Amino acid sequence: MSPVPTSRLRRRVLIATLAVAGVVASAVTANAMFFSPPKPRPSAVSTTTTATTTTSQHRTAAPATSAPAEPGTSVPAAAPATTKAAAPLPPQEPIPPNAVRVAEFVAECPFTHRLPDDPIVMPNLPGASHLHSFFGNVSTNAHSDIASLEKATSTCSPKADLSSYWVPTLLVDGQPVEPTGTTFYYLGEGVRDDVIARTQPLPYGLRIVAGNAKATAPDGSTQSRWSCLHAGHVGASKDFVNCPAGTMIESYLDFPQCWNGKDLDSPDHKSHMSYPVAGDCPATHPVPVPKLRQVLRYPASGDPARFKLSSGPGFTMHGDFFNAWPQTEMAQRVRDCINRIVKCGPNGRP
Repeated sequence: MSPVPTSRLRRRVLIATLAVAGVVASAVTANAMFFSPPKPRPSAVSTTTTATTTTSQHRTAAPATSAPAEPGTSVPAAAPATTKAAAPLPPQEPIPPNAVRVAEFVAECPFTHRLPDDPIVMPNLPGASHLHSFFGNVSTNAHSDIASLEKATSTCSPKADLSSYWVPTLLVDGQPVEPTGTTFYYLGEGVRDDVIARTQPLPYGLRIVAGNAKATAPDGSTQSRWSCLHAGHVGASKDFVNCPAGTMIESYLDFPQCWNGKDLDSPDHKSHMSYPVAGDCPATHPVPVPKLRQVLRYPASGDPARFKLSSGPGFTMHGDFFNAWPQTEMAQRVRDCINRIVKCGPNGRP
């Protein structure tokens, strides 16, 4: 074999050296690529911090709340902290020159049905009460609350009054007799004019019982009275009266008109309300509201021994009221009729 020239040998050595250097460089690069510790991702840190901050703010902002009192139960219900926003009142009209200056508006609410139910005194207990005659809201039963009343309809004029009114059923010779006259007056009487001027609307969802279903005698606990339509000479009594033939026996019952300003009900369904004292509301019940007067006229007359209420004698007459007037309708009538001492009809106008 011929010897390799020196110049070619040198070139081969140089090439081999460069190849080895390239392999080493590649290995170092690969090692740096696959075995260097990973750097943290800024986006992951930022997301975690933001989530923690958001959760913390949500917890701080969430107020502590307590369960509201169940409407229609015998547990006292406080006035709600927030109520449905009432629509703006219409502009106030001037008082007509011929207006009768009596603080009054009315609702005519015919009889709807009879049930042995009482959603105020015996809520959610159908059949547990003595027989009641209901007026106004057509849906009233043992399970009624403000939500169910506001979804129903009414026999009242005005139709806007979705309130429920009920009394013990009158029995004549053992048979139920319903009134043919059913007027519910809202009045400003019995207090001074300055108290009338600051009278406020009855609160939405208010429940009141007036009279004494358990009375054992016609004593001071009996707020109701009986009289005869078109026979005033007979006089009024806390028990049934003997009305002449051709007349009608009628029942009057006044509800209290001073509210304690916080409770929609109370354990006895009376203590959150008070009657006025010396023409003003007492300090314990400082909020004047319209007085509800219930006037019922029955097509019956004659010997009162034939009469009985489902709760007992005539002096056990009592009335229950569950206020479901829309707030705007009630507020407009109090402003225009009660506060200004103007007699208004069912439409809320003189």
